[in-house]
Amino acid sequence: MDTEEQHTKRDRSAGPAKGPGTRSRFSRSGTPGPSGGTSPDPGESGAPGQAGGDRAGRGPTLRRVAVVCAALPAAVLLLSAFVVQPFLIPSGSMESTLRVGDRVLVNKLAYRFGSVPERGDVVVFDGTGSFLPETAGGNPVAGLLRGAAAVLGLADPPDTDFVKRVVGVGGDHVVCCDTEGRLEVNGAPLDEEYLHLGDAPSRVPFDIVVPDGTLWMMGDHRDRSSDSRSHLGEPGGGMVPVGEVIGRVDWIGWPWSRAGSLAGSRAFDGVPEPGGPHG
Repeated sequence: MDTEEQHTKRDRSAGPAKGPGTRSRFSRSGTPGPSGGTSPDPGESGAPGQAGGDRAGRGPTLRRVAVVCAALPAAVLLLSAFVVQPFLIPSGSMESTLRVGDRVLVNKLAYRFGSVPERGDVVVFDGTGSFLPETAGGNPVAGLLRGAAAVLGLADPPDTDFVKRVVGVGGDHVVCCDTEGRLEVNGAPLDEEYLHLGDAPSRVPFDIVVPDGTLWMMGDHRDRSSDSRSHLGEPGGGMVPVGEVIGRVDWIGWPWSRAGSLAGSRAFDGVPEPGGPHG
C-alpha cells in the first residue's frame, strides 16, 4: 500500500490543514460562530447594539441635543424681540376683554412698516415718561433676567409696561361725557360694547385734544384702570408717544378655553377724522 496516499486521504477527511495565513473558525473567546463563521466579540467596536457601537453613536446625539437646547431659547428670544412677544396680563384693568393671568401674543410687526395705532386697538406700551416718571435703572443684570423671562411669558412684565385700548389718536377731540354719559370722539358718541359690565365710560370728566404723535389710552375696566385720565394734571397730560408702543395684542394664547384672535370692535366706525364735520 502506498503510504503517501494513505496520509493524503486522512488529511482530506479531517478538513483542510491550516496554513500560516488561515484564520480559525473560533472567535477569540472560543465561541464558534454561526455556520462555522466567526462571531463578533461583544466588546468589538462597531458591533450593532453593543457597547462599542453605543459609545460611538452617543456622542453626536448628545451634541445635537445640546445644540438644539441652546438654539431654541435663542430663537424664541429673537422671535419675541422682533415678531411676536408673549405678554402676561398682570391686572384686571382690561377686563373682561383680557383677564388676570391671560397670556397674550403681541404683534410687534403691526406698526413697523408705516402703519400706526388706530382707535380701538389694544396695545402694549412702555409708560416711562407718560404713565411713570423717568427714573434711573436698578440692577442691570436682574433687569435683564427678568426681561428675558417676561419676553418668554414666564414672569410678570416690567413695571413700566402697560396694556390699554387706544381711544384717541393725534388730533382727536375726546370728551367725557355727553348727555347720555357716553364718550365722544370728534363729536361722535361711542357705543363701547367692550366695557366691563356695570362700569360707566368714565366717572372723571375731561375734554382734551390729543397732540400729534401721541395716543389717549383707556382700560376697558374703567373703574379699575389707571390710564390717561389719571395723569391729566401731569406733564404730558397722560398722552403716550406713538414711539413707545411695543405692539398690538392680536391673540390670546392661554388659557385654552379663551385662546384665539382678539375680538375687534366697531365702536369707532362712525368717528370722523379730526377737523371733519363733527370734529
